[in-house]
Amino acid sequence: MPDANNDPLTTVGSALAELIGSPTAPLLLAVSGGPDSMAMLDIVRRCWAGPVFVATVDHRLRPESADEAAIVAGYCAGIGVPHAILYPDVPITGSVQSAARAVRYRLLEQEAARCGATFIVTAHHGDDQLETMLMRLARGSGIDGLAGVRARNGRVVRPLLGLRKADLVQHCAIHAIPFVQDPSNANTDFDRVRIRSALQGFALIDPLQAARSAAALAEAVDALDWIVGQEAESAITIKAGTAELAPNLYPAAVLRRLVLRCLEHVQPGIAPRGDGLGRVIDTLQKGGQTMIGDVLCNGGESWRFAPAPPRRKPFDARATTE
Repeated sequence: MPDANNDPLTTVGSALAELIGSPTAPLLLAVSGGPDSMAMLDIVRRCWAGPVFVATVDHRLRPESADEAAIVAGYCAGIGVPHAILYPDVPITGSVQSAARAVRYRLLEQEAARCGATFIVTAHHGDDQLETMLMRLARGSGIDGLAGVRARNGRVVRPLLGLRKADLVQHCAIHAIPFVQDPSNANTDFDRVRIRSALQGFALIDPLQAARSAAALAEAVDALDWIVGQEAESAITIKAGTAELAPNLYPAAVLRRLVLRCLEHVQPGIAPRGDGLGRVIDTLQKGGQTMIGDVLCNGGESWRFAPAPPRRKPFDARATTE
């Protein structure tokens, strides 16, 4: 039960105003048909003054997904909210959850551009945040990972982090809002489902308090990034596709971020973390040379990052002639 001071409309309306700034910005809501996103749809349309659009991504991974998307479409038609069903261009393969997530956000970005929405709104809530933090804690994540799901990431905003799933299910019940249950949410092959199951009946951790901790960590990450941005102006020298870093006596967290900036300059998109990045820094601190991705890294008084030379092809005796 949400308490009297945690009314969903007030909580979400305040969060949206803080995250977005403009009270009339056009919003695209990502609605799957589950209770979280269906409650979000009803709450946002009641508390937001600007245009609201809805999109449902049908990943075509389950036979039921078409019917679920149709339920959202029918509900939106009944309340007069524009709705679109989005489909992947090609079948999703590989690591299903991560691949589906990447496809989902790409399709939502395209739809936001089509309908003129300034922001994309998702239904991540406080329980999701706690699960994310515990998953990353189990993997040994640092401060960036433990900051959890960001309330705002670019133009994606998540105004429900101050609510619990129970609040959203109750909202659906009170307002007779239909919703569906995704059977993958009970599939224990997924880490998140196992953590969710373990948390059931475990009241020692309040998800909303955990969400506050995640928000504080996110602020610390932003502060650290700001410091690194200031320091990079004098510490990093860019030269024709290479980067040089004067390592100085930086704290470890600052040094790691400076090295990441150098690596990103040489190979855009490279994102080493954890032990991989740690090994590079350890080698450079000892004055050595190492490679990571397609970047050749040299230590010394100044650390140099440059494109690695082309790798030699293996010798093939069959290609020789007498």
